Amino acid sequence: MKPGVRFHIREGGPTTELAIGPGKVALLEAIQETGSITSSAKRLGMSYRRAWLLVEETNRCLVRPAVQTASGGKDGGGTSLTPLGVELVRRYRALERQTGAAVNRNLKSLLRTLPRSGNSAKHATK
Repeated sequence: MKPGVRFHIREGGPTTELAIGPGKVALLEAIQETGSITSSAKRLGMSYRRAWLLVEETNRCLVRPAVQTASGGKDGGGTSLTPLGVELVRRYRALERQTGAAVNRNLKSLLRTLPRSGNSAKHATK
């Protein structure tokens, strides 16, 4: 089994704190795929209210919004990621991959330095 890495990034300031983690990123990705907060919430097994609050929190903490909504009209409105939202997801996933690779390298290095369980018994009796 390959170890997985899940992490949250928190950046706090005097008035706001941005926290981004696997849940918010999954929501942003679902919004990008479905074009809808409602569909994204259903896909992820969360309430619409919870999804909306996460979107609002993310938008409030950034310099520019990550998610934009369009209400009603001929095409029925919808939700999409802004270029900043797309970049946020891209950078988070890249950091996740880099961190996972570093963890794997460190674990492999550590495991190579430990004696094998079968060899430790032989060395203990000598």
